[in-house]
Amino acid sequence: MRRFLPPYKKYILLNVAFNFLAMFLTLFSFALIIPILEILFRIREGHYVFMSADSGSFKEVALNNFYYYVQQAMEQYGSVYTLVGLAVILVIMTGLKCGTSYLSTYFIIPMRSGVVRDIRNFVYSKIVSLPIGFFTSERKGDVMARMTGDVSEIENSLMMSLDMIIKNPIMIIGCLGMMLMLSWQLTLFVLVLLPLAGWIMGAVGKNLKSSSLAAQNQWGTLMSNIEETLGGLRIIKAFVAENKVRDRFRRQSQELYRLNNRVARRQSLAHPVSEFLGTITIAIVLVFGGVLILSGDSSISAADFIYYMLVFYSIINPAKELVKGSYAIQRGLAAMERVDRILNTSNPIADPVSPKKIENYKGEVDFNNVTFTYDGGSTQVIKGVSLHIPSGATVALVGQSGSGKTTMADLLPRFYDVESGSITIDGVDVRDMKVADLRGLMGNVNQDAILFNDTFYNNITFGVESATQEMVENAARIANAHDFIMATEEGYDTPIGDRGCRLSGGQRQRISIARAVLKNPAILILDEATSALDTQSERLVQEALDRLMENRTTLVIAHRLSTIKNADLIAVMHEGRIVESGTHDELMVMKGYYNRLVDMQKF
Repeated sequence: MRRFLPPYKKYILLNVAFNFLAMFLTLFSFALIIPILEILFRIREGHYVFMSADSGSFKEVALNNFYYYVQQAMEQYGSVYTLVGLAVILVIMTGLKCGTSYLSTYFIIPMRSGVVRDIRNFVYSKIVSLPIGFFTSERKGDVMARMTGDVSEIENSLMMSLDMIIKNPIMIIGCLGMMLMLSWQLTLFVLVLLPLAGWIMGAVGKNLKSSSLAAQNQWGTLMSNIEETLGGLRIIKAFVAENKVRDRFRRQSQELYRLNNRVARRQSLAHPVSEFLGTITIAIVLVFGGVLILSGDSSISAADFIYYMLVFYSIINPAKELVKGSYAIQRGLAAMERVDRILNTSNPIADPVSPKKIENYKGEVDFNNVTFTYDGGSTQVIKGVSLHIPSGATVALVGQSGSGKTTMADLLPRFYDVESGSITIDGVDVRDMKVADLRGLMGNVNQDAILFNDTFYNNITFGVESATQEMVENAARIANAHDFIMATEEGYDTPIGDRGCRLSGGQRQRISIARAVLKNPAILILDEATSALDTQSERLVQEALDRLMENRTTLVIAHRLSTIKNADLIAVMHEGRIVESGTHDELMVMKGYYNRLVDMQKF
């Protein structure tokens, strides 16, 4: 948390300064109560003479001169007017105290809001920068819960308590200092009682952080369930599984209910316990101080003792707020711990110290004895694969599901790093290039066209700077998308809905192709780009792809073998290895794996 505070130092300093002023005004506004009581009950009698600064201690001189001016006022204006004057001064000082207290909060709010904003921005930035492999082991719903619920918990618990954590110790220290000046005997007695009360409060709040962490983890599980339900609603209804998912959600919701009750009950115990302990402490101090005064052995007067008790009572509320704040901080720390799991995650896909650049780009891609395993597992997904893709050639990867085709395509832009071997572009290892430079060479068109809830224009220009309307329209024409875009109400400014839900599958795919056309990549990766389309949509999309693939190095992953008959090279993968390679005609002659795949797709 401390790493987020430096930009807001000035707000912290202003908060501390106004808290000191509020403490000072609180103590000395209470001090006016003593002469008011003495005037009312005629306790203090005698004649006071003005004392110079070097006539005694600061306390003696200040008190004597204060009573001297009060005495002068009483002689000149009378007791009633003097009492009214003191009351007016008390009101003014209390007003100033309230104003400075407000200003202390006023200046801490930008820091509190700013830190929460910075945490949210850091988390989002980290999520965007993390490799795809991170999200294969993390649930998306739980990641969303950390960005929303946990960050809100940090704001509500940790940052909301920050003002109290700064303000209350200042008030407690100031009050203890005044109490020592009034009576060191009583104050030493108090200093024995307060740590004991603090220890009891600490015992009450024990394990609050672990309970809060469990509740927030359960909230992440619930968010994951909601995310899965929304994503799979069509299947849930198709299989009449509403009751099943409803029961699962209710079980998880009940567990969250139980954990939240446990945390809330423990936290709500703070106020009554602290109030009870505070009352016991006040009662003990009241008895001890009263005994000192009644015995006549104390240097503190009855009026001073009343002031002492007022100052001591001023410690009780800050102490209670401090305890409540510490409980809230336990919840905030638990949330921060979950957020830190994302912020502290290392990214293995990093730029090299001395990145290399491709000087004379040709577009030759080589997989050199590549081996890869997901998450350090024991099963190799890619097993010593070597593949040469000539400049401007179209190479297709085919094979059964799970044979490693998509993994091969993901290794090229470094969505994952190879375990052994290397992948080179024009002889330069992709790990020796800047990640942004490497991926800037490539364009992707996937089976599931990933679009954003924005306009046609913004989806096509996604990731491309300084694109003109003419360039966008030209890209859409190449992708066979211009006509249906112009048929909408607002043309290129028409929103397409969440994930392009207002479009058909073929239209979504053509927008995805237009995006790749506008980027004008040197290397093109097509991952099942037409497998989910009907015949007519496939023809339109294939025409667009053919235009996109012209004069580009292209890696195609396909299940529909009819779409890659004209590929320059077809590599057949089986259980992580390339078992056959050649053109369509050459592979058909071999009567091997490829031939069996073609036979399985014949009607």
